[in-house]
Amino acid sequence: MSEKIHCYDSILIQEAGDHLYLIVICAICAILIFLSFSPLSSAAADKSGLMKLISESEDPHISVNDLAFLLVTHDFDAVPKGDHVEVRINNTIYKLVPNGRYPGLANVTLES
Repeated sequence: MSEKIHCYDSILIQEAGDHLYLIVICAICAILIFLSFSPLSSAAADKSGLMKLISESEDPHISVNDLAFLLVTHDFDAVPKGDHVEVRINNTIYKLVPNGRYPGLANVTLES
């Protein structure tokens, strides 16, 4: 008789562990889904966000392709064009040229 009680106790503990495991997995999935829908980077895709991103970082060895990749990962419409990157924000095109050892990542000029 004591064997059956012990057996039931282990089943209850195992079921409680399984429920806890499912709750933890569901909580992690819910957090990941919430983060995927939150506009973390899309708020930065304006002129002030561009200037902030360019001025906060420095990399004397950044290439045009690396700069374009960085901008695209921050939700900017950026395309490498020869020795510069073109960024389109609200029908305005900005020309960004990597500036090497000078402060910031690039020199920004208004193209159109």
